[in-house]
Amino acid sequence: QVQLVESGGGSVQAGGSLRLSCEGTGFPFSSACTGWFRQRPGKEREAVAATFSDGSTTYADSVKSRFTISQDNAKNTLYLQMLSLKPEDTAVYYCAADGIRHGGSCSLIADMYRFWGQGTQVTVSS
Repeated sequence: QVQLVESGGGSVQAGGSLRLSCEGTGFPFSSACTGWFRQRPGKEREAVAATFSDGSTTYADSVKSRFTISQDNAKNTLYLQMLSLKPEDTAVYYCAADGIRHGGSCSLIADMYRFWGQGTQVTVSS
């Protein structure tokens, strides 16, 4: 049984930082793409970043230069370091695993990922 458990969410002021973690069991993160997605209030789920075990990364334009995705294959854990947070980053953040890679990049399409965590709330106040 595959389980993805996110942690690290919380409430911060604008300009602050948070580090999200996603620990996986039952599926080796090193075997396929993993990623972070988010769902803002009243919006559809959207991609944040994705990575493969070779260290390659892909980011949504809205978070480039502020967020960093990384992965520890030995711990089977995915991370998202978020800096310079903005109120518009307020969302439920989900980690995803077993994603598709094409053209050398991991997909930023939610439907391309098979396993999902339950999400962790991030709230950024102005």
